[in-house]
Amino acid sequence: MASVPQEAGAAGRKRQTRSTSVILLNFLGSMNLAITLLVAIAIASVIGTVVQQNQPYEDYLSKFGPFWFQVFDNLGLYDVYSAMWYLAMLAFLVVSVSVCLVRQTPGMLREMGKFREHQQERSLRAFRNHREWQTTLQPEEVEAVAARALKHNGMRMRRKDHGHGVLLAGMAGSSNRIGYVLTHLAIVVICVGGLVDGNLMLKYREWTGDLTLETRNIPVSQIGEESRIPPGRGSFRGMVNIPEGAGARVVFLPLRDGYIVQELPFRIEVEEFRVEHWDTGEPSLFESDLIITGDDIDEPIHHTLRVNHPLIIDGYAIYQSSFGDGGSTLNLRGWSLLGDGAEPLDIEQRVSSREEIEIADGGLTLELTEFETFNTRRVPGTENREMEELGPSFEYRLRAADGSAREFHNYMRPVDIDGRKFFLSGMRTTPQEPFRYLHLPADRNDRPDTFLFFHDALSSEEGLRDASERGAWVAMQEFGLAQEELVPQVAATGRELVRQLLDEGFGAVMTDLEARMADQGEESTQQSLIMFSRLVLERTLWEAFSDAREAAGDDLERELDEADQHFFQDSLSTIPALAEYGVPLFLELDSYNHRQATGLQIARAPGANIVYFGSALLVAGIFLLFYVSHRRVWCWIRRDGERTMLLVAGANQRDPLSFERKFAALGDEFDKRLRAAESTTDRSDSGDA
Repeated sequence: MASVPQEAGAAGRKRQTRSTSVILLNFLGSMNLAITLLVAIAIASVIGTVVQQNQPYEDYLSKFGPFWFQVFDNLGLYDVYSAMWYLAMLAFLVVSVSVCLVRQTPGMLREMGKFREHQQERSLRAFRNHREWQTTLQPEEVEAVAARALKHNGMRMRRKDHGHGVLLAGMAGSSNRIGYVLTHLAIVVICVGGLVDGNLMLKYREWTGDLTLETRNIPVSQIGEESRIPPGRGSFRGMVNIPEGAGARVVFLPLRDGYIVQELPFRIEVEEFRVEHWDTGEPSLFESDLIITGDDIDEPIHHTLRVNHPLIIDGYAIYQSSFGDGGSTLNLRGWSLLGDGAEPLDIEQRVSSREEIEIADGGLTLELTEFETFNTRRVPGTENREMEELGPSFEYRLRAADGSAREFHNYMRPVDIDGRKFFLSGMRTTPQEPFRYLHLPADRNDRPDTFLFFHDALSSEEGLRDASERGAWVAMQEFGLAQEELVPQVAATGRELVRQLLDEGFGAVMTDLEARMADQGEESTQQSLIMFSRLVLERTLWEAFSDAREAAGDDLERELDEADQHFFQDSLSTIPALAEYGVPLFLELDSYNHRQATGLQIARAPGANIVYFGSALLVAGIFLLFYVSHRRVWCWIRRDGERTMLLVAGANQRDPLSFERKFAALGDEFDKRLRAAESTTDRSDSGDA
């Protein structure tokens, strides 16, 4: 077997290595790859615009549902611009376009300086745009005319003497090639700016385990160093809510199902927050009076922050973003719905706090979540209503010992519905569903007291017993059965009918009575028994209503009117619905001490200036590409017997149709200049003669 020389094997390996490198460079610098990456990044950016970024995971779960929530989470669509796949595409695009620039720029720069003065007469005649003249002028004179014409049209020139003729090569608009370089360089610069603002260091720290997401709702002072980022030069965009009279030196960065605390090199204190509303209830203006202090700030900065007018401090942009409750103190009355006759609880609690409440059947945890003083909207639970100012409202959760909770939304004052007033109390079991509103009738004093006392009188064993005995005696007297020994039996029937009424409604009560009386003798006897039972029910309810009025401080001696009748009927319709309320406690807002909070968005984007610079390069490059035309014109001059021949040809590969018109105008200019030069020469010759 013949042996392969060592030098030949090394050369083969070198050729293989060089071939692999060339293939890789060709792939990285290919236009197909760059276009594919650009399209992918554009699609991802559209997704990042459509899907609101960096929102709480509960919002995404509520909006998309469990299945699509998980799919979008796995794809990183909730933080597209910081997702590793998005940053990887940006980095890949930077490499691809950079390779293309490195390969193409030197040749383009050389091309800008080439006048191509080696053109021959035959090749110039082959140009689509060419024109020829024969003149009596000397070659030197024709050359001077051609030079002036080219210069007048803004062209730089090179002269080449070919011996049998002279070539003037003119060129204008060579900066068009710079446009190509600038547009590609702009893409690189913009992508680098995106990478700088892509939180790469945060991703790296999280990947290495140096940074841990915090998921608990705890005070900032209790958050460990593993969930904090010290002040630095990295990029971020986060939120912080600061109540009036308070301050903060951190901002919270939402990340998946938790958050990171970004420390700031200065402290922000909110002196006062103001908000104004349109008639529709939408905020028309909100602003914050801020005081900024810090180690690097000589004098405290006093500034009024408004929407769309950010405050910039050492590269940190502070935006007025939102507003909410800053820990208002609410004075509540807790009404038991157990029918135990308990006095209302007096509760004083701050919004965003928790408090344990003890009631007869166990304990509940009250979590106040939101408070609003201004609510211009349609009355909940009604249709075709105009917008109204419904006054203050508050939201809260009541959490049982097993951890289950229901959310409530109650209004402080009653609303008018068809001439009658009701307190609105919304309830839902999960954040994904809308509130379903109970309408609790308001009494003559615009209070819920009479209704709630009425409910208690009908729900408590003792209260219902007293009312049923009095109602039974009144009914018996009206029916002509004044026998005291029958009162307990009739009262028991009254209590049974009340319970059935509250559970099943009046229609079910009458149907059951008719069924039970069907075998009680003649029809007249049956009707009498039904009428007596109905009378016992009505008198029992009325006695319970009288007890409720007395407990609420109403004057029992006054004559009842139509409004009282409506209240009585509305109460009987509403009390059964309380069984679906879900918790044995109704909270009434009695008074409040309002404290507002401003929502600030704080961002640091060191890559923004890089992106702005790249954008300026892109504008300049596009301008050069589209509005600067690279034109070449050659003038071939030679002596042809007793005359001088001038051949002019031109080319513009990018915009040939437009250049054709310009070349025609240039030819006309040459024609005029040659005629003028010939006339001058003729007059000079005549003068010499």
